Amino acid sequence: MMLHQDASPFAWLEGAPDLDLVVTLDDATGEIYSAFLVEEEGTVSTLRALLEVFAAKGLPSSLYTDRGSHYFLTPTAGEAVDKERLTQVGRALARLGIEHIPAYSPQARGRSERMFGTLQGRLPKELSLFGIRDIEAANRYIREVYLPLHNDQFAVPPQIAESAFVAVDPANLVDILCIEQDRVVARDNTVAYQGRTLQLPQSPARAHYVKANVKVREYPDGTLAVFHGPRRLARYSAQGHEIAQVPTTPSVTPCSPPSRRGLARVELVEGTPRRPSLTAAARGVTAPGQVGTKKRPSDRTKKLTRKKDAQVASLSA
Repeated sequence: MMLHQDASPFAWLEGAPDLDLVVTLDDATGEIYSAFLVEEEGTVSTLRALLEVFAAKGLPSSLYTDRGSHYFLTPTAGEAVDKERLTQVGRALARLGIEHIPAYSPQARGRSERMFGTLQGRLPKELSLFGIRDIEAANRYIREVYLPLHNDQFAVPPQIAESAFVAVDPANLVDILCIEQDRVVARDNTVAYQGRTLQLPQSPARAHYVKANVKVREYPDGTLAVFHGPRRLARYSAQGHEIAQVPTTPSVTPCSPPSRRGLARVELVEGTPRRPSLTAAARGVTAPGQVGTKKRPSDRTKKLTRKKDAQVASLSA
């Protein structure tokens, strides 16, 4: 029902400067659901960890964290946080209906502190033993090797076997667990964001979006997207270059088979391959009968014409 999230700066890799290990664990069991190294914790690392856990497990009832500036806004140091003005993390949690609980004393974070004590005593030695020196390899080892062994040894079974996580479609989480900022489209149909200029592509919906209010979303992997209301206008790389949409279905409808059986067959005419004429009847189909009456004989037509002329002459007389 409750998750803890915290980070610990430490010399996790031999010969490297201190890095932050971001850990998200279960309050009831102590099981670590996510752990990875970053140069410095912040909004992006927090959203990345939440996306990993929520996509795999579901939504918890609450999240317990310290009062770091990426978690909460604190108007006066040492006093209560402002729960009306939300950070990017607070906005995402509120939209998902997850209570965000701030810690006000070191004792309240005792579970996280004890867990980091265990990790600092074991994880650096294992990474050094296997000669792991870079962040990417270390995170892969933590995810695939260390965490399963750590949870088998230190996690405890819950008092209630039934899970309190609420299932959620991972595809719906991506556009919530991200950085979202409002922007106004410039006169050249571009959007300025963090020193990058995002050119909006041509749209069949309208001629341009100049002066329109849009939202820019920055995802944990660094990619960007611009939204006008619920409609996504374009996606961009971390450098601000548009990512072209790849069609998922063929854009051209395949041709239908020939409507006449004879057109698909090649016949030999006097030893030469030749397809049937388009006006020829299909094989096995008899020619249709003539519709209507047969043509009258010409002599009968002439007799009727002379009789009609005589009647007209008598009426005139």
